Amino acid sequence: MDSSEIIVGLDIGTTKIAVIVGKKNESGKIDIIGSGKTESIGVKRGVVSNIENTVQSIRKAVEEAEIKSGVNIRSVNVGIAGQHIKSLQHHGSLIRDNIDNEISKQDIEKLKEDMYKLAMNPGEEIVEVIPQEYTIDNEQGIKMPIGMSGVSLEANFHIITCKTTAAKNIYKCIKKAGLDIVDLILEPLASAEAVLSDEEKEAGVALIDIGGGTTDIAIFQEGIIRHTAVLPIGGDIITEDIKEGCNIIKKYAEDLKIKFGSALASENKNEEIVAIPGLRGRPPKEISLKNLASIIQARTEEIIEHFIFEIKNSGYEKKLIAGIVLTGGGALLKHIVQLTEFMTGMDTRIGYPNEYLSNDIPKEVASPVYSTCIGLVSKGFNNKNKNLNIALEKDEKTIKPKDKETRINFFDKIKNWLEQDIEEE
Repeated sequence: MDSSEIIVGLDIGTTKIAVIVGKKNESGKIDIIGSGKTESIGVKRGVVSNIENTVQSIRKAVEEAEIKSGVNIRSVNVGIAGQHIKSLQHHGSLIRDNIDNEISKQDIEKLKEDMYKLAMNPGEEIVEVIPQEYTIDNEQGIKMPIGMSGVSLEANFHIITCKTTAAKNIYKCIKKAGLDIVDLILEPLASAEAVLSDEEKEAGVALIDIGGGTTDIAIFQEGIIRHTAVLPIGGDIITEDIKEGCNIIKKYAEDLKIKFGSALASENKNEEIVAIPGLRGRPPKEISLKNLASIIQARTEEIIEHFIFEIKNSGYEKKLIAGIVLTGGGALLKHIVQLTEFMTGMDTRIGYPNEYLSNDIPKEVASPVYSTCIGLVSKGFNNKNKNLNIALEKDEKTIKPKDKETRINFFDKIKNWLEQDIEEE
């Protein structure tokens, strides 16, 4: 199999490290030819906290994916998340010298490059610049300005920043695992790619990806990304509450949440009881499912309140016709859709990562748990196609590929730091 036809996504999460190997089929859909998953033991709230443990987990997940797919994995598209991720809106403008020429990709790239020159706080880097809409000679709301005429070209940009140290640690883990990074992609954007339809993005939708350590948010309206955020709260805190509230070990707390948990205590009866094994010969411990659901509901309501605040803060609360789409492992919690609809008043559905997948894929992979990882694969194919199209342009020597040049500079910075660390060691 030609390795150039393969895209690999690597999701470094708080509870799991997941790897998905995909290729495009004849109909343009993505076939999942292999996957790997292992427990994440070096990541907290989406941020690497232990390099060696994370490297071990990455290697284990990659090895599993290699065995299943028969592919020798050497490069990956990696997701980045964590509370350090921030987003901001910025306006750029450009006065064109020659008004007789049509607006070109060069003009668009010039606007993007200017955004990368913005002064950031110490220790922060711009990782992504996303155009939203353009204005040409005071004519607003233009989505595709290339080919049009005008003197003044303006644009609104959604700019995503991250902590340099967080990106550096991710890069270091990937290199120590014997891999190369093709692209570093914001995880909520990857999840949105996997589970949202174009119609939902046009109508207005809030994607909520509830992971183990973080909850990722991406809001779209009129097909444009309007707001992104990463909250330092996820399914793990529900497990911790069950552990403390029921006085049991974490493993049993997680199993209870997955198998018997509910986000609505009213859906359980008082007499419903489940028994879990006792420790070292102790008698089994009985847990009331109603009490279990009460614990889960209280913490789930807190998570929902946090993302409601973000939705209101975005200014698009009244413009989300398609409502809310929940994905990630936390979306599998029973009755979470009903609780979300009750608290937000918005239509809510569970997002499965099947927008661009072929029908012939393993059922366990087509799960909200893998939304981010499958989205990384889909994003990888999209970016690959965009770069290929640019390379075929007649003005190949003068047109700079996408925003890759600046992004490569960002990676070069991390590489230089990494080389310095190695020399010091």
